Amino acid sequence: MQARNLIDLEDVSKEDLDEIIRLAGMIKANPSIFTDACHGKIMATLFYEPSTRTQMSFQTAMLRLGGQIIGFDNPSNASVSKGESLKDTIRVVSGYADVIVMRNPVEGSALAASLYSKSPIINAGDGGHLHPTQTLTDLVTLSYEKGTLEGLTIGLCGDMKNGRTVHSLIKTLSKYKGNRFIMISTPQLQMPEYVIEVLKESGCDYSFSDSLEKSIADLDVLYMTRIQQERFASREEYEAQKGVYVLDEQKMKLAKPDLVVFHPLPRVDEITVGVDDDPRAKYFEQAEYGMYARMALIIMMLTNRKGTLPPAVQSSDTRCCKNPRCVTNTEAYVPHLFYEHGGKAVCKFCDSLLDE
Repeated sequence: MQARNLIDLEDVSKEDLDEIIRLAGMIKANPSIFTDACHGKIMATLFYEPSTRTQMSFQTAMLRLGGQIIGFDNPSNASVSKGESLKDTIRVVSGYADVIVMRNPVEGSALAASLYSKSPIINAGDGGHLHPTQTLTDLVTLSYEKGTLEGLTIGLCGDMKNGRTVHSLIKTLSKYKGNRFIMISTPQLQMPEYVIEVLKESGCDYSFSDSLEKSIADLDVLYMTRIQQERFASREEYEAQKGVYVLDEQKMKLAKPDLVVFHPLPRVDEITVGVDDDPRAKYFEQAEYGMYARMALIIMMLTNRKGTLPPAVQSSDTRCCKNPRCVTNTEAYVPHLFYEHGGKAVCKFCDSLLDE
């Protein structure tokens, strides 16, 4: 695998993505062959936010590969609670572990961590920004449940604004030919502009909808998402969006016989339990595929451990990202880095436009 870290799947070549999918399939078919693949290796899981599937699947993946695990799942039980910076935590832990898996509520935190780590960093979710390993899970599941990653009409429903899973998924599936995207949400929760720009540049067909009922008949894949209470500024804002889109048995009657329904989980009320027994519902299988996807990723990432710090990154740029959730506004030492897109400056850490 060419990339040293997995921060954003944009950094991973299509060839490496295809190799991860292929390797995940081999592991699923013949798990006993890989039981010592990571013998003597240590993975650190640093979870600054709650997680069930992502954390447990990473831990299970490493254990099934013969490796060991260190880390924390509650920052109040670590030196973070004493005010330790992200940089210091990463510098220390990367001296202990061969690979670091991190979830953090601050956008851009995984990229920031990679600047100070001797070991590969895997982004397990950075706030509402990106969730690349969930996308790997989705790609592996799609590949084996639909038999292709191309020529699909994909509906994404719910929280497009804060849904890091759908941001990563669109950015990656836009690399594959003939995919069409229908984004189903309220006006308040529409897809961020930087993701739309990816679709424009890729030439993918895309459209917006405010109705699941009107869109579902056209779909090959339906990706439901949770309205995330933790991403809203107030309870009132959350209550106004909660329950707008609910997939139930009646709506499933409108769908294609070979539709597949995905959900990154956990769900709240956006899919009724009656849908669980429909053979088109694949979200529990999706969670299992995630373990195999992460096993393949760990094997490939461990080939990249250099055991040395990356070259120092400095910046004299005096401009500041205006996103209050960006790591550059929570960790003062992080360099302010921007890239140009369409003649506009964009924060390299959180992908927010500078002039927003």
